Amino acid sequence: MMARDDGSNLIFLTLYIIGVTYTFNRMIDSIDDKIKYIFNKAAVDEQLKEKNLQDDIGISFKLSPSYDMDELKELSVSIENKSQDLAIYVDWDNCSLVVDYSKQSRRVIRKSPDLTRDLAVPQSPSLIAPAKTFSVAVAAEDVFQRDAATGTYKVNIPLINVSALGKSPVKAQKVLFKQFMDGKKTLEFSLQLVLRISELRVGISPGEDKPPMCIVNCPFTIKKLPWWYALPWNKRR
Repeated sequence: MMARDDGSNLIFLTLYIIGVTYTFNRMIDSIDDKIKYIFNKAAVDEQLKEKNLQDDIGISFKLSPSYDMDELKELSVSIENKSQDLAIYVDWDNCSLVVDYSKQSRRVIRKSPDLTRDLAVPQSPSLIAPAKTFSVAVAAEDVFQRDAATGTYKVNIPLINVSALGKSPVKAQKVLFKQFMDGKKTLEFSLQLVLRISELRVGISPGEDKPPMCIVNCPFTIKKLPWWYALPWNKRR
């Protein structure tokens, strides 16, 4: 009699464990995936050092600790002119955003406080005066969509459409997406800033002294975060 009870208890325990495991796995599946964007500041600092500009220029980005899969639609960049006698211009029309897995180079659009009505209009360079910092949000041209009612353009598409990789007709991209979701691979992209630098000199007319051009590659890594980052009580969100 005791042996029969032990057998029944074992069956009930096994069914209970299977039920809890199934429920737990379903709970994990229902949690939104979280990803992290990592700016490689050391690589940028090294480039500036090679160009002997480490004491003149500082570049940083404002990023959250984590994002939903396709949440990020623009980059917030700050460019600091740390010099006392240099004028730094950001040549937006020559800047680009490059996605490694697609080898695609995309035109960068500086978001204006005004309504954007025409993406084809040339963008004026932004001047950063000595000892000043310029902060702006930028996006790729192809993430803007035109509102038929207002005739203006708004950012409605993810800057890096990670989930689209899983639906790609290219097999290699589907494989890459699965490896990314499993945490085995990271995704890479970069913002290439084109800067023009001019020394301020008394008595020299603007445009008379042509400044040199400097290309700074700002690399980013996209990493899939473990499922527990999405839990409400996780302070690392």
